[in-house]
Amino acid sequence: MNLARHRIFNKHFKARILHNKNLNRKFEERLVLFLKKPNDPLLKDHQLVGKMDSYRSFSIKGDLRVIYRVKGNTLELYDVGTHNQVY
Repeated sequence: MNLARHRIFNKHFKARILHNKNLNRKFEERLVLFLKKPNDPLLKDHQLVGKMDSYRSFSIKGDLRVIYRVKGNTLELYDVGTHNQVY
């Protein structure tokens, strides 16, 4: 599967995750887990509803989420942040 990062994801990742070593490490761990086993219960993966119903979300830790969608053979990371930041 190919991995693409939306410009919104890149902007928010840089501001919210990149400079925090623990969050950055946890993000990388969960992304690897997601790519290997997307149905793992640790990820709390779920379909979104309403205006974002074409996206899904998985958990990094606590309240931190990754919003994504799969288009063909590409996983597009759309946004990252707390529940309030991404919804």
